[in-house]
Amino acid sequence: MAAAPAGRPGPAQGAPGDAQAGGGLTALSATELTERYASGELSPVAVTEAALAAAEAAQRAVNAFVLIDAEGALAQARASEERWRRRRPAGPVDGVPTTVKDILLQRGHPTRRGVAAVPPGPGPWEEDAPSVARLREAGAVLLGKTTTPEYGWKGVTDSPLSGVTGNPYAPSRTAGGSSGGSAAAVALGAGPLSLGTDGGGSVRIPAAFCGIFALKPTYGRVPLYPASAFGTLAHVGPMTRDARDAALLMDVIARPDPRDWSALAPVHGGFRAALTRGIERLRGLRVAFSPSLGGQVRVDPAVEAAVRHAAGGLAALGAEVTEADPPLPPLDHLREAFHALWFSGAARVTEHLDAAQQAALDPGLAEIRAAGARLSALDYLAAVDVRMAAGRLMGGFHERFDLLLTPSLPLTAFGAGREVPEGSGLRRWTEWTPFTYPFNLTQQPAASLPCGTDAGGLPVGLQLVGARHADALVLRAAHALYAAGLAGVPAPPAPPAR
Repeated sequence: MAAAPAGRPGPAQGAPGDAQAGGGLTALSATELTERYASGELSPVAVTEAALAAAEAAQRAVNAFVLIDAEGALAQARASEERWRRRRPAGPVDGVPTTVKDILLQRGHPTRRGVAAVPPGPGPWEEDAPSVARLREAGAVLLGKTTTPEYGWKGVTDSPLSGVTGNPYAPSRTAGGSSGGSAAAVALGAGPLSLGTDGGGSVRIPAAFCGIFALKPTYGRVPLYPASAFGTLAHVGPMTRDARDAALLMDVIARPDPRDWSALAPVHGGFRAALTRGIERLRGLRVAFSPSLGGQVRVDPAVEAAVRHAAGGLAALGAEVTEADPPLPPLDHLREAFHALWFSGAARVTEHLDAAQQAALDPGLAEIRAAGARLSALDYLAAVDVRMAAGRLMGGFHERFDLLLTPSLPLTAFGAGREVPEGSGLRRWTEWTPFTYPFNLTQQPAASLPCGTDAGGLPVGLQLVGARHADALVLRAAHALYAAGLAGVPAPPAPPAR
C-alpha cells in the first residue's frame, strides 16, 4: 500500500478493506466487532481465529509476542459466542481479541517482564492485574502476552528473554517501547485492543512509531497492581487503532480496585459518552501548540510538518490554536530529575537478583541500576521537588489552555536493537523522548495519535496533553481529529504468508 505524502495523514490505519489476514476481520475495530456480534453478522470464534493467524504472522515478521495462547483464546471465544447468541454479553468488549503487555499479571501464565535471568517458576499463576481482571470480567478474548524490554526500562523493545521487536512498517526498525510488542500486535491485526504500561512514554513512543493510538491516562485512573518499582511514574493505558476504541477500553479498565490504594474514583458518565458530544464541541477549545518546547528540541522536518498540519486542522474545526510553550523547567533539569526517579526504580526492581542474574541483565539496565544504587534519599527528594514544581507550573498553564499539542517524538523509527539512533551521539533513550517523560512527572493524561508519515512511509505521532483528570477531553479531541480525517495512516503491509 502506498504511503501517505510526507506530513499528511493517509486512510485510517486498519480501515475495512485493507489487505490483511482473515478476510478483513482483523481490520475491524473493537467497536465494529461488537456491533456485528450483536447483529449476528460476525462470530467471536471466526474473529479470534483470524486474530490468532495475524498474531502468528506478526510473531514471524516482527517478534511481537512472548506467548500466544490459541487454546485459551478459542475457549474464551466459544463462551463469548454463546453469550452473544443468548443476547447476554458480559460487557462492552465481549469477544474482542485483546493482548496484554508482559509486565501485567495474567492468570494462568507467568509474567516474565522481559527477564531471562529469572526463571518463571512452576506456578500456579492465579492472579490478574486489575486491568486484566476487568477485561476478563467483560468477556474479552485474551490472545497472549506481548514483548517488553527487561522491566520495561527503556523506550525500545528488545530483551535477553525475547530478542528484538521490529516495526510493522519496516521490521529492521524499532517498534519503540517499552510496549513495543503491544503496538506491533495492534498495527498488524492481532487484536484491536492491547494493554500497555507507560512510565516515561512507553505506550506513546511505540504508538507513534507503529501508527496506532495510545493514551497514558491520569495517574491512578487505571489501577495498577503490583505497584511499579518506578513508583508513581508508571501508568496503565489502552493501545488501540483509534480514540473511539480507547474510550471503549477505558470504560472497562478505569474502575477502582482495592489492591491499588492510589486508584481514582470512577468517571461520571464514562469515556464513550464523552465522544458523542461531537466535533462541534471543539469550538472555542484553547489549544497551545508547541512544536519544539521553545526551541529546546530538534525536530525532524517531516515530523514538524505533519504535526503542524494537524494543528491547523484543529483550528479549522473551531479550536483556538496558539503557538505557545509550556512553562516547564528546562529539559536538562527535568531529565536529571526523571533519571533520579527512574534509575532508583531500576535499582529497586533488580535488588533481589543474585550476582549471576545481575550479570545477565541488559547492559544498559545494568548501568542505570548501578547509577540508581548510588543515589541518596536526598537526591531522590530533590528530584521530587523538580517534579512538584513542574506539576504546579503545568497546573497554571492549563488555566489558560485546555490542551497542549506537541509531536509525540521528534523523529520516526530508527534501527531496531539499539537504545538510541545510530550515529546520534546520544546515550540514553530519554534524550530522544523529550515530549513524553515530562508528563509522567506531572501525571497528566497524554495521548499519541498518528498524523502522517515521513518520506519513507514511517508513521509520525502527534501528542495531546490535558490537565490532570481531563482524560475525556483528550480522547474527545483525538476522536475529532480521526473523524475529520486528520489522524490515521495506511495500515502496514501484511506480513508474508508462511
